[in-house]
Amino acid sequence: MTPHQQQDDAQKNYLKRVHQYFNLFMPFTEEDLQLLVPYIEIRTFQKKQLVLNRGEVDNYFNIIMKGLVRKYIIVGKNDVTLQISGEGHIIHSEISFHTQTPSESLVETIEPTILFSLSYDNLQKVFELYPKMERLGRMIVTRMFIKKDHRDFYQLKSTTRERFMNYVEKHADMLQRVPQKYIASYLNIKPETFSRLKHLLKNKKSQ
Repeated sequence: MTPHQQQDDAQKNYLKRVHQYFNLFMPFTEEDLQLLVPYIEIRTFQKKQLVLNRGEVDNYFNIIMKGLVRKYIIVGKNDVTLQISGEGHIIHSEISFHTQTPSESLVETIEPTILFSLSYDNLQKVFELYPKMERLGRMIVTRMFIKKDHRDFYQLKSTTRERFMNYVEKHADMLQRVPQKYIASYLNIKPETFSRLKHLLKNKKSQ
């Protein structure tokens, strides 16, 4: 198989994943997907590469096809992780993208990453040309806001231990893929407390 054929096969696979993702929200046909193809960009990034820097305008709506990405802000001398996402999840600076203003947050890869991306201008064209796409966009954004509120409420109501155990149960693979300091920051847990809880978890499994 030539490199060109490999690239074509990879793109078909990525489009298949996008198709499956959109079908979670509403019936989405192959024909619907093909309407999007002229507007899509497949972007690749190396490990620890900035997708978006602070002060830049985020011009892309991204779905992660492969890899792992985090979003964070810098507070004083520290960075605070706002999101850690892997395959099949959306990541971008929402405020910057939707208002087309400079971003306060940074988006950086944790692993080599491939993104399915729609630029802001292309997304507006798609919404204007295809009303079904606009409905889909509203449904996706609505789910994102609901998930964000659920997370914010849970963070406020839960204990440190509850946040840790809940994350481990739902995202066990992330403990191997993500630096500990990023997860601790995301869960609003002090690094030394996170280490202690992780140690207790290992002891529990060994019993």
